[in-house]
Amino acid sequence: MPLFMDVHSLGDGVTMDDVAQAHQADLAAQGAHDVSYLRYWVDEGKGQIFCLVEAPDAEAAHTVHREAHGLVADQIFMVQEGV
Repeated sequence: MPLFMDVHSLGDGVTMDDVAQAHQADLAAQGAHDVSYLRYWVDEGKGQIFCLVEAPDAEAAHTVHREAHGLVADQIFMVQEGV
C-alpha cells in the first residue's frame, strides 16, 4: 500500500488536543476508504500538522480528512520509508 505524508498549514491556535480529536475522527472514517492513518506530528508554534497515512492513492487520504472533520491537507506527498 502506498505511503503518504500530508501537510496542513492552519496558522495560530492549533493544539495537540484538537489534532488528537481530529485524528480519532480520521480513524473512525478511514475503513470505508481502505485508508490507515498511522501517525501525526504537530508544530503548534507554526500551526502545522503532518500526517502519515497508508492509502491506495492521495485522493482516498484526502477524502477521509474531508469526511471526518473537514481539515483537508494543503499538500500531500507520496513517500518511502527509509531504515
